[in-house]
Amino acid sequence: MEALIYQFTLLSNQALEDKSFDPSNIEDLMKLFEIESYKSWAAMELEQQKEAEEAESAMQQAEEYLDSAMESAMDEFRRFEEELESMSKAEMNSLVETAENARKMGNSMEKKAAIASKRYMEAAMNSATASMKSAWKGLASKKVHPS
Repeated sequence: MEALIYQFTLLSNQALEDKSFDPSNIEDLMKLFEIESYKSWAAMELEQQKEAEEAESAMQQAEEYLDSAMESAMDEFRRFEEELESMSKAEMNSLVETAENARKMGNSMEKKAAIASKRYMEAAMNSATASMKSAWKGLASKKVHPS
């Protein structure tokens, strides 16, 4: 392109100095400018297409990386969720077992308290019966208790 501009400058100077200058020389040079412009335009368009393909390739790689990172994060989340669920089940089973043991202990204590209450009542009844028998003996023997 620089050579064409240099030649255009020379022809311009010649056209100014030479009265017999043929303008078709400039027209031929302008056609060369046009051809050179189309070549530059085609080269630039090819370069732009190449850059677009490279950008598309880079975008594809970025999407693949993002997909990989997202899949990795989801796998980690699933493992965490499974671990948390396992821990929750274990804790719940432990609490259920503790509650069952407490229920059994409560039932055992209730039975023991009922037995102790029954024995206390039997002992009280036996004591009352013995006191009544003693009182009847005292009445029957005509002895009065000092109280």
